[in-house]
Amino acid sequence: MEWRMQAIRGATTVSDNTVEAMRGAVTELLDELERRNQVQPQDMISVTFSVTRDLDAIFPAAIARPRPGWDNVAMLDVQQMHVEGSLQRCIRFLIHAYIPTSTPIHHIYLREAKKLRPDWSLPQALQAPQQVVESKV
Repeated sequence: MEWRMQAIRGATTVSDNTVEAMRGAVTELLDELERRNQVQPQDMISVTFSVTRDLDAIFPAAIARPRPGWDNVAMLDVQQMHVEGSLQRCIRFLIHAYIPTSTPIHHIYLREAKKLRPDWSLPQALQAPQQVVESKV
């Protein structure tokens, strides 16, 4: 099986700047990342979390670190550049991981963050198009 380093994007929003709201949103986001991409922490090179300036209750990496296997993943929290009128209370991630080349990438956009990339609301394969074989069954 051939593997290559790939990037996975994702984002979500929270209703309030609280530890509980952020913990729920980050957990939901990472659960969906793992479920839809079958990516394992040992295959991750690094994770960068960004938050909008209105979120400062907890670091997203502090939420991710206790997850099984995530304690060995290099993680960084940064503040997202503020642009007037941009989506508020938003948490984003950029993950670099080794993934089999035959595996499609699913970028995860939840809650109000779906507005950021409506074109990525469907699975995205970051690979060469697969040959289609029709079955007569």
